[in-house]
Amino acid sequence: MTLVTTFMIVGIGFLLTVLLTPLFIQVIKRMKFGQSIREEGPQSHMKKAGTPTMGGFVFIISIVLTTLGVAFYLEMLTTQTIVLVLVFVGFGLIGFLDDFIKVALKRNLGLTSLQKLIGQIVIAIASFMLLIQGPFETTVSVPFTDWSIDLGIAYIAFMIFWLVGFSNAVNLTDGLDGLVSGTASIAFTTLGVLALIYQQQDIAIFAFAVTGALLGFLIFNANPAKIFMGDTGSLALGGALAMGSILVKQELLLVIIGVVFVVETLSVIIQVISFKTTGKRIFKMSPIHHHFELSGWSEWKIVVVFWSTSFLAAFIVVMLEVL
Repeated sequence: MTLVTTFMIVGIGFLLTVLLTPLFIQVIKRMKFGQSIREEGPQSHMKKAGTPTMGGFVFIISIVLTTLGVAFYLEMLTTQTIVLVLVFVGFGLIGFLDDFIKVALKRNLGLTSLQKLIGQIVIAIASFMLLIQGPFETTVSVPFTDWSIDLGIAYIAFMIFWLVGFSNAVNLTDGLDGLVSGTASIAFTTLGVLALIYQQQDIAIFAFAVTGALLGFLIFNANPAKIFMGDTGSLALGGALAMGSILVKQELLLVIIGVVFVVETLSVIIQVISFKTTGKRIFKMSPIHHHFELSGWSEWKIVVVFWSTSFLAAFIVVMLEVL
């Protein structure tokens, strides 16, 4: 794949999202589908109540159209492409149902955790069954080495854990304007570069389509956000990012590439364990971006620091892979 083709893919995803998002915002406003804010969250977020949500729907459409269109044109539409799109759309649908229940039916909890989990597991199993129809390897590579571990049939359990874990990790991170849009665009750009290094251009097409679409969405999602991606977007992005790492057979590298998502999740786990065992909280509030908010950091400062952390992690991964 040439550099020109890469920029073309990014550009198409970007342009479609920039054109569609304002229209979607108007539709959501007419339907009065505004974001509800948790009462236990930072009080500064209360002013965001009513902001249009479910914006992930727009970039999902843009990414799917870009991916399938370019892949078909370049004759690179593969089973891996279909699986990526399946996971992306499937997890997005789960998030959409959750968002719809919250904003349309006015049930703040949305889908139950069990309902989400069942949906995610079904999609993960369906993806595994599709992949093993071809020459799919059930190995997990150790980053920056030639070592790998063959999990055999147990790989399906790993796949479920990976997809569910990272979809929820990205979902937890989506708490500040532009935070996930920026960090995920960096992560998917890195995934695209890795796919090119390993000669998996079909994966690169999808990854760069996501990059373009998220950069387009960021125009409307940066502080102060005119629209939120909602669970529709965050669950879709997390699931697709995990599946992308599986398809390029660099699963564990995602822990570094998605370091912000990992740290956000660990902060919640640590907080819960600490409070249940000692009655004390380690952080002022979790996920950790709220801790920094309550420590006096501006929302923009937190987002820029987290973006920078993602970029540094991505740069290290690419440099080590190239060298």
